[in-house]
Amino acid sequence: MAGIYIHIPFCLQACHYCDFHFSTNRSHASEMVSMICRELELRKHYLSESGPIHTIYFGGGTPSLLPADQIAKIYDSIQTHFDCELQETTLEANPDDLIDEKLDAWLALGVDRLSIGIQSFNDDVLKFYNRSHNAKESLLAIDKARKAGFQSLSMDLIYGFPHTDHHIWQNDLDQTLALAPNHISSYCLTIEPQTALGVWEKKGKFKAASEDFQAEQFEILQGSLERAGYLQYEISNFARNNAFSRHNSNYWKGIPYLGIGPGAHSFDGNHRGYNVSNNMVYIRKLKENQLPYQKETLSADDQLNEYLLTSMRTIWGIDNVYLVNKFGWNLFKERENTLSDMQRQGLILVEDQSVSLSRKGKLLADYLASKLFI
Repeated sequence: MAGIYIHIPFCLQACHYCDFHFSTNRSHASEMVSMICRELELRKHYLSESGPIHTIYFGGGTPSLLPADQIAKIYDSIQTHFDCELQETTLEANPDDLIDEKLDAWLALGVDRLSIGIQSFNDDVLKFYNRSHNAKESLLAIDKARKAGFQSLSMDLIYGFPHTDHHIWQNDLDQTLALAPNHISSYCLTIEPQTALGVWEKKGKFKAASEDFQAEQFEILQGSLERAGYLQYEISNFARNNAFSRHNSNYWKGIPYLGIGPGAHSFDGNHRGYNVSNNMVYIRKLKENQLPYQKETLSADDQLNEYLLTSMRTIWGIDNVYLVNKFGWNLFKERENTLSDMQRQGLILVEDQSVSLSRKGKLLADYLASKLFI
């Protein structure tokens, strides 16, 4: 189930927490789209051994900023250069971009899933984050998307906003659940050095919430969504009625994917690679028929550790049969004592030849995976 990720490196404005690659200067947007199509052509053989393309994900940045015909141009280029048997096409969108004309065009094109960046329903929090929408626009956007015919909607939320109590976060969850999307992604507010929040923190103008406060909000998230019938199939992702993100699930399962656009990453099973995170350098290199791409060969140990890290985050957990067959490495023999300690503390669940995290263990996912690394 190979997939293609398209990075659209433009945003209307800079969110104060975001360290993804983007630019608020869209003067070269049309040229960027042409070069994304050029990169698709030059890399059309990258996934040739992985079978047909089953998923497309337009991410960013803010793909919903682009005119619909530019999204269509990229989509048509994928169809031209790759063998596609599409099962899911996702587009990330901000609420203020969801106008009827774009929604109709995306749906007609083949986009069947929207990932909408709600983040919060509190207008003061949204202003603090420097989001380009307000809570009213979020509610209107969900209504418009459904009326247009989108049945698969994912809503993004951020927890960990520093406050004296949890009522803002609980209200965000209550409003989200009242809208009943089939998928919810929720991420902790992290302070990256190069962001506005990072600069403010360094100057003493902002103080992040404590780890205990963040952990409490994560547990509120888990409890609220579980009671509402959502399954936490990955640390940050919840779905009802098995509406898992197929594209993102492939990342966690180690399925090959191709990343197109500045800053995008790729994985072919044995190598990782990444494009230059500079819009003008990306455009210039592709105009010269050069790939703006660097490749890293993964050792067997690297691949094994990555599998442990990503699979540990999911409901499917670590498959020991897979480890033995692919790497000749038996988790239960090599990490017997470590697994016993984790199980005794109630951090993991062991069933036959698999290991997954308990609800308690999900608070420590990456740390626990690192204890199993080679």
